[in-house]
Amino acid sequence: MAPHVKSTEETTDLEIGAVSNHSNGIMGHAKVPDKDFLETPDHQLSSVPITLKFSNVVYSVTMKQPKNWWNITKLKRNVMKTQDKTKEILHGVSGVVRAGEMLVMLGPSGSGKTTLLNVLGGRLKSAKVKGTILYNDETHSNFVKRRTGFVTQDDVLFPNLTVKETLVYAARLRLPDTYTREAKVQRAESIITELGLERCKDTIIGGPFKRGVSGGERKRVSIGHEMLVDPSLLFLDEPTSGLDSTTALRIIKTLQDMAKSGKTIITTIHQPSSTVYHMFDKMILLSEGHLLYYGDGHQAMSYFASIHFSPPFPMNPADFLLDLANGVTPDRLIEGEDKSGAFEGKKHNEDPQAVRQVLIKAYKSNLEHKIDTEVASTSAPATAFADKAGLNKWSTSWREQFSVLLERGWKERRHEAFSPLKIGQVLAISIICGLLWYDSPESQVQDRVGLLFFFITFWGFFPVFSAIFTFPQERAMLIKERASGMYRLSAYFMARVIGDMPLELVLPTIFITIVYWMAGLKQTFLAFILTLLVILYTVLVSQGLGLTLGAALMDVKKATTLASVIMLTLLLAGGYYIQNTPKWIAWIKYLSVSYWSYKLQLAAQYSPDQTYACSTGSSGRCRIADYPAVANVGLDQLGIAAMAMAIMLVGYRLSAYFFLSRIKGHDK
Repeated sequence: MAPHVKSTEETTDLEIGAVSNHSNGIMGHAKVPDKDFLETPDHQLSSVPITLKFSNVVYSVTMKQPKNWWNITKLKRNVMKTQDKTKEILHGVSGVVRAGEMLVMLGPSGSGKTTLLNVLGGRLKSAKVKGTILYNDETHSNFVKRRTGFVTQDDVLFPNLTVKETLVYAARLRLPDTYTREAKVQRAESIITELGLERCKDTIIGGPFKRGVSGGERKRVSIGHEMLVDPSLLFLDEPTSGLDSTTALRIIKTLQDMAKSGKTIITTIHQPSSTVYHMFDKMILLSEGHLLYYGDGHQAMSYFASIHFSPPFPMNPADFLLDLANGVTPDRLIEGEDKSGAFEGKKHNEDPQAVRQVLIKAYKSNLEHKIDTEVASTSAPATAFADKAGLNKWSTSWREQFSVLLERGWKERRHEAFSPLKIGQVLAISIICGLLWYDSPESQVQDRVGLLFFFITFWGFFPVFSAIFTFPQERAMLIKERASGMYRLSAYFMARVIGDMPLELVLPTIFITIVYWMAGLKQTFLAFILTLLVILYTVLVSQGLGLTLGAALMDVKKATTLASVIMLTLLLAGGYYIQNTPKWIAWIKYLSVSYWSYKLQLAAQYSPDQTYACSTGSSGRCRIADYPAVANVGLDQLGIAAMAMAIMLVGYRLSAYFFLSRIKGHDK
């Protein structure tokens, strides 16, 4: 097994919402792609039956212990180093799922369902996984990855894209280049029809603060996202969580129909209704990472009755099984000794842990050997060489990935970048600045120099704190799509950086255009253009710093705090506030974008031989180059200043890419 995405914690329930009443809705048979689609030349993603076998799967995590550096006794014993502990999450889980079957994992929160799903889906580090996991008697490979769909518990979707746009962009990224763009769009539309999403196809997905499709429709979009490639193996984490019983039933019905069409379906469910429960083909019952039952869902109650666990009255089998997994026995426990000798006539309904141990012991006595025999004797279909031949790591070329990501990113972020709040903020500050410095006299060098440095201050801070949110906000989406092999990290990064440039440069252009002429700065078009270019240059460099901090920490609060310290330090070293910096710390200014940008701004307004009135009413003239706020940075070495900013521009972005590539679960 190869390293894959790190497991995510089980999170909050989904928003409850209505579902579409479309006549060809989700109750319809989940068919494979249209015949015309399948007959497309050089089709590389034809459905291949996959049998999944897993035997004695064990998964462990390392839990770091805090350093007790304040403990003098431990200091003397030289145990300052952190002593890591290993915790076993899964304890020897086995089973088999054939093509055409749906396996459901049942268990309370924290029982290991999501972890097992991620292990079987190849999304956890192989170094922490022990046991055997085979797909058609082969280990996890690029071939399996391309034919696997994975629907996470949280619907990770872009809120500002419509249902159709979401699926069309996914089709353009996931389907091979052998398909035309029209064929990919047609495939997305067929999925929309198949899942009964036609009524809401032009509605945005929405989010916590933006109204969009309902919870059930959002879940179907997530499933449709994976159905685009006609997956042979489909994993779903809590697909019915937070949905009403009718919607949940329709979701499970769709999965059942997909299984009947030859797919291998594996899903986790937290608390299904009795109707949903009776739709299970195979079921796994987990408790704290231990198997309590594996087999036919319809025979589970009979099995537990055979070991003297039966409900005292008719009830939902899923509720009864979840009670057992939690160590809660029914009000009445059937007396007598079972053949396995697990009870010996004793009641264990007082201690939940004792109940679990009895159930685990019963599983090992009654089922473990049968399951091992079934796994060993199950024959998997051989994968034809033709299905593997010509299968590249990426479905599409780098250029196509970049193009689609650029277009998708623009549509997703344009509303946020040009929100009324941001536009109003910039316009308000530009008008206030224009009024404060309105028609500033040329003799007032201090006022003009102060305005130039304010340009740098405002357009140094603003882009940094905007860019910090870039990668932390899209981390979940990036991990999900990269785990599916949708695109290269470099294509995503370049599309993100280049796509943000127009969005980031429009507002400073408006700001400078308003303030420059109101303040009466140097009245030449060349000086205005140079001033504008320097500010835009500053914006791009500062944006790179924000991207680096966001990618390095992936925590908005921490990155914002660190950015405040860094930006204030660089600002103080920018050459305007302090003119006599101690030599031992003077080198900081060379790392400051404010220093180099300030130098270029001054050069756009003044020349070395330019003079000004030394004092009010005086006929004497003084050189601008000798003015303290100007002399401190100088009007020379402009090429070095431009080169220093160019190094920062490239360096910050390379650093951001480096930190982004280190996120666990990413392919390089």
